[in-house]
Amino acid sequence: QVQLVESGGGLVQAGDSLTLSCAASGRHLNIAPMGWFRQVPGKEREFVAVINGASDYTYYTDSVKGRFMISRDNVKNMLYLRMDSLKPEDTATYFCASDGYLIVREYFPDYWGQGTQVTVSS
Repeated sequence: QVQLVESGGGLVQAGDSLTLSCAASGRHLNIAPMGWFRQVPGKEREFVAVINGASDYTYYTDSVKGRFMISRDNVKNMLYLRMDSLKPEDTATYFCASDGYLIVREYFPDYWGQGTQVTVSS
């Protein structure tokens, strides 16, 4: 079992930057993929970004390409999401995800965090 705890969410202004963190514990493997999803009330959970274990592959949904950057520190068992040029439409609960499997541009996690709220005011 893997436990994931997100942090770093908050209320920011449009155009601001914010970095989310995710701490992994339990039987998490460094070779496993990790990623970020987000969700707003009434909508399906949306894929945001994924990174493989070796950090030599990343993929982002089109709406965040060029603005968000996913990274990981396998020594510290941490996952990060740097978000720049935030827009009101980025407002959502952001969920850390890990393990499962990654097939090219599709990621199916096994574990989820509880989420951290990001609110971007206009």
